[in-house]
Amino acid sequence: MVEAYVLIQTEIAKQTRVAAELGRIPGVGTADVLTGPYDVIVRVEAADVDALGKLVVNKIQAVEGVTRTLTCPVVHF
Repeated sequence: MVEAYVLIQTEIAKQTRVAAELGRIPGVGTADVLTGPYDVIVRVEAADVDALGKLVVNKIQAVEGVTRTLTCPVVHF
């Protein structure tokens, strides 16, 4: 299982709608609106790195209003 945080920039004034839509995607655990350089953060889970990439590219980036993402995988030392 791979976990990651995905930092998301959205179009102006669309962060609340984007967060709500992202929260309904299977694999997304939480979706929260932020202030600062990123507008939304989501915590996601996927079976492996390839599935994580597909989730981000095919589902998260496909949400209307998403303009940029930065994926930060969780590491366990």
